[in-house]
Amino acid sequence: MTDGCIRALVEAIHSTPTQAVIYLSGGASQALGLLMSVPGASNTVLECLVPYSRMSMIQLLGKVPNQFGSRQTAEDMALLAYNRALKISKPGSPVLGVGFTGSLATSRPKLGDHRFHLSTRTSNRHWVSTVTLAKGLRNREQEERVSSHVLLKAVADACKVPATFVSELTEDEVPDECEEYFDEDQELEQLLSGKICFKVYAFSTEMHRSDTGRKIILSGSFNPLHEGHVKLLEVAASILGDGYPCFELSAVNADKPPLTVSQIKDRAKQFEKVGKTVIISNQPYFYKKAELFPGSAFVIGADTVARLINPKYYGGDHANMVETLAGCKRTGTVFLVGGRNVDGVFKVIEDFEIPEDLRDMFIPIPPESFRMDISSTEIRKNKGI
Repeated sequence: MTDGCIRALVEAIHSTPTQAVIYLSGGASQALGLLMSVPGASNTVLECLVPYSRMSMIQLLGKVPNQFGSRQTAEDMALLAYNRALKISKPGSPVLGVGFTGSLATSRPKLGDHRFHLSTRTSNRHWVSTVTLAKGLRNREQEERVSSHVLLKAVADACKVPATFVSELTEDEVPDECEEYFDEDQELEQLLSGKICFKVYAFSTEMHRSDTGRKIILSGSFNPLHEGHVKLLEVAASILGDGYPCFELSAVNADKPPLTVSQIKDRAKQFEKVGKTVIISNQPYFYKKAELFPGSAFVIGADTVARLINPKYYGGDHANMVETLAGCKRTGTVFLVGGRNVDGVFKVIEDFEIPEDLRDMFIPIPPESFRMDISSTEIRKNKGI
C-alpha cells in the first residue's frame, strides 16, 4: 500500500466514533505509529500496550498461556482490550479491543514458521485471523510492515470503514480467518457469565460534552424506574457540572438471584422510553463499581451511606471499611448524596460520622434541591406487585 492509501485509511478510521484499546506483542508495531501520526488519533486510540516480555504477558492475561504466540492468546488479548475499552471510553461510544501476537523474523534463524495471530472484539462481533508468512521472503522490518497493514485493515473493518485495501501478502499467504456475531441475548449471557464487564444501552437523546470523560452514575434495581430517579440524576449532574449522566443496573445482586436476560431487557426498555442511557453491569458492590467505572461520581441516598460506612458489611472491621473506601477514593470516585429516610427519619450526609480521610469523597445534594419521598418498593406495593 502507498503512504497516501495508508493515510486515507487511518483518516477514515479516526472519523468514526469507535474507540479502541490495542494490545500487541511480537509484531505490528508500525501500526501504532501510523495510527498516532495522523491527526485525530485521540478520537480512536484510548490505550496501547506492548506486553513484550514473558512476565508482562502473564500479568496482562492473569495466567500463563499454553503458548505465548498463539491464536488463543490473541483472542484473550482482544477480549481484555475490549473490556478495558468499555471502562475508559466515553459512555455510549462503540468500543473495540484488538489483540496481536506474532513470531516474526529475528536476528537468528528461526526453526518454526514466521506467523502472526490477530483478533478483534466489538459488542456484537469476534474476529480472529492467523497468517503464516513465506519464510525468507522478507526481513524483520518488511514483516513488521506487512503485519501492521493487516492490523490496520482489521481495525478499519471493525470500525465499519468501507476502504479499499491492497494486501501485500502473496497468493500463498492466505489468512485463516473466522468470525462470530452475537445478538443482544448472547451479549447479556456473556455479561452474566463475567466474560464482559458491562453493556451500555445509549438511549440518551441529549448531547453531553465532558472534557474529563467522567460518568455521573445513579445505580439501582429500577423495579420500576420512577420520576424520583430521573430528577435525582438531573439535580446531581447540575451540581457536578461536568460529566455524562447515566443509570447503572447490576444484573447481579448481593442478596438475590441474578436477573435473567428477559428481566434485564424489560428493565432496559424503561430507559428507552425516557431517553436515558443505562449501563448493565455485573457488580453489586460499590468498591467493585469504582474499579469498573474509574473516576466516576456515584449518586446515592443517605440510606446507602449508612451501609457504606457500616463496618458490619466489612466483616465487622472498621479498618477494613476505611481501607476499602480509600481504595475507591484512589480510583477518583466521589459520592453525591441525597437525603433519604433512614429507619423512619429523614437524614442527610451531615448526619453521619464519616472518617476524616474520606469526607471529601462525599458531596451533599441540598434537600432544597432534591427531596422526593418515593421508592420503587412503595410503587410496587401500591400496585400490588
